[in-house]
Amino acid sequence: MKQESSVISQPGVVTCQVDARGVARIALNRPELHNAWNPELVVALNDAVVRVSQERDVRAVVLAGEGRSFSAGGDLRWMRGILDLSSEQRRQDALRIGALLVAVDACPKPVIARVHGAAIGGGFGLVCCSDIAIAGTQASFGLSEVRLGIVPAMISPFVVARLGEALARARFLTGRDPVSAADALAFGIVHRVVEQDELDAAVEEEVGAILRSAPGAIAETKRLFHRAGGLSKGEMIAEAADALVKRWETAEAREGLQAFLEKRKPAWR
Repeated sequence: MKQESSVISQPGVVTCQVDARGVARIALNRPELHNAWNPELVVALNDAVVRVSQERDVRAVVLAGEGRSFSAGGDLRWMRGILDLSSEQRRQDALRIGALLVAVDACPKPVIARVHGAAIGGGFGLVCCSDIAIAGTQASFGLSEVRLGIVPAMISPFVVARLGEALARARFLTGRDPVSAADALAFGIVHRVVEQDELDAAVEEEVGAILRSAPGAIAETKRLFHRAGGLSKGEMIAEAADALVKRWETAEAREGLQAFLEKRKPAWR
């Protein structure tokens, strides 16, 4: 059944809608340019992600691209213009990209990337920032920065975390032709590959699974993931124990356990 939606941002380079279930769909909306990035898109996308991250009623986020591609990376016209900027202006552009990627990665809601067509450069980075990535069979994934004489700097922490250092080095340092969706699945870039006409249904399956889970528990789990990288194993165990003790004291935990015992669906707030 189609869900009614509320519009958070008006049509522009990025659109954002939230349906009655609390599922936000954020879409890159430069279809004529394969959703290539420019400063306007970076800022608009960051604003949309930050906004839904703060909305209590939002339960999940779907990142998508309008038209034929998810995102084909940097807009060449923008990239040409960068040559005429000062070092400080270039730094600010880079930091805005970094802020966007951090916002997606740190979003307390589960983020699902719906990938079709090209996912190149920044688009590749967005996929690696997502919690779940589902691709159509015709999707392709590339890191071609070194061929242009530049470096995949801002996306590198997220790509390395997704691929592992060995594979990331091989892809970053050669700028080889984009890999197929099947290879992306084998490399761990995406979690599932389906036929293009099954892509929305596959995304909906993941959304359904998220909606059956406790939103507070999901947010806490994501927080623990982010903390794990900066702590020793012993420190992480201690923090995880504290988090688990606190979680048991929440209304969500009581409702989840009671629903399980009563063999009914939990009523998450």
